[in-house]
Amino acid sequence: MTISLGYQIPNFTYPGGVETLFDTVLAQAREAEGSGFDTVLVMDHFYQLPGIGTPDQPMMEAYSTLAALAASTSTIQLSALVTGNTYRNPALLAKTVSTLDVISHGRAILGIGAGWFELEHEQLGFDFDTFTERFEKLDEALQIIHPMLRDERPEFTGKWYRVHGAMNVPRFRDSIPIMLGGQGERKTFRLAARFADHMNIIAPLEELPRKVQVLRQRAEEIDRDPATLPTSYLVSVALTESQAEADAVLAKLPEERRARAFVGTAEAIAERVANDILGAGVDGVVVNAPVNGHVPGVVTAIGEALAPLVKG
Repeated sequence: MTISLGYQIPNFTYPGGVETLFDTVLAQAREAEGSGFDTVLVMDHFYQLPGIGTPDQPMMEAYSTLAALAASTSTIQLSALVTGNTYRNPALLAKTVSTLDVISHGRAILGIGAGWFELEHEQLGFDFDTFTERFEKLDEALQIIHPMLRDERPEFTGKWYRVHGAMNVPRFRDSIPIMLGGQGERKTFRLAARFADHMNIIAPLEELPRKVQVLRQRAEEIDRDPATLPTSYLVSVALTESQAEADAVLAKLPEERRARAFVGTAEAIAERVANDILGAGVDGVVVNAPVNGHVPGVVTAIGEALAPLVKG
């Protein structure tokens, strides 16, 4: 499994409203499948995130959406970027992802992280806990999920979770890949070295070369070949036809998101991906296009521009 070129769908506010909402999501997924992307991903959130919109804007539940996309596509991998561990019992999550793998005929990836959006937890009644406790939970969850996705029946009793000979059938594959998302060098990277098949690094662009190196060190510390833990990086893109249009888009973005937004023509976006992401030693790229990804043809143009960088 690898994610060389992923397309994430983070925004569900489209012209036409709820009546055509999923049709617009599916159209983007099918454009991605046909234009060189290897993976379609959605966020695992219940409220829209700051910087993209307001909490009351539409947000589709991740695994219901992925299951619908699985039944409506044929080749593209499907994942959350990333599942919030705090939202689900880990054995239930293993079962959910295995079911997605059956529906998709072997195209599911479990993307997972510790969880971070406090407002969702507070208003929906999920325990938010402390930073340390969320990572304790993620560590325990992976000790359950990892074997359950690999045709094993774990026995585990921890501080937060427990299972006793947990079964997980049916399975389409004996092993479903796991992707961790995050930037923590002491906690997240060590968990990735132990459990993950892929690491989506979340960090400022200028920190990417060092993050890649530290992740490699974490793998080497447990005698794992770093080449067996490929990486990707998420960036927001907006396809525009002129510099004036690009400047207008950038001006509307929150300041903290501008540094990780590539705005311009497809060729300009491809140049930045090549230099700033792949040039930093990252293996692949995941893009989202919250501004105009729903416009027919935009995903295709982005995919056709980026695919040669990662697949040639």
